[in-house]
Amino acid sequence: MIVDSLQNAARYYSLHPNFKKAFDYVNQNDISTLEEGAFEIGEGLKVIVIVGEGTTKEESIKGFECHDKNIDIQIPIKGPETFAWKPREKCINPNGEYSDERDVRFFYDKPDMFFELQEKQFTILFPEDVHSAMISESPLKKIVIKVKV
Repeated sequence: MIVDSLQNAARYYSLHPNFKKAFDYVNQNDISTLEEGAFEIGEGLKVIVIVGEGTTKEESIKGFECHDKNIDIQIPIKGPETFAWKPREKCINPNGEYSDERDVRFFYDKPDMFFELQEKQFTILFPEDVHSAMISESPLKKIVIKVKV
């Protein structure tokens, strides 16, 4: 997992060939005006714009998840947004089977920590990062960029 400010995104370009493309998209577009929905922005890159009410920590961790085929870059547009996190190797209580179609695996485990992102910050969540999000007392707008592993 990586947590940083958008101004420092270039530090992470070398970690994946599509990270530069993903952050270029963020820097070259007014992400605050994006409509809710999902769309492709390049080969192996998909943007999901989420608008919704924030939820409690208890509700959020019902969706404690990780992915096998994608890395998430999550950026709050209207926040702040709190995330739950735990390393995958410490999760021992699966909640159902892995869904290949949705690329998601859920866990009943409790998070090791919570962290908060403000606007102009991001987190990169790798397949080894079990996470849940949308924790807030206010409405949220965010983008999730799915980067094929």
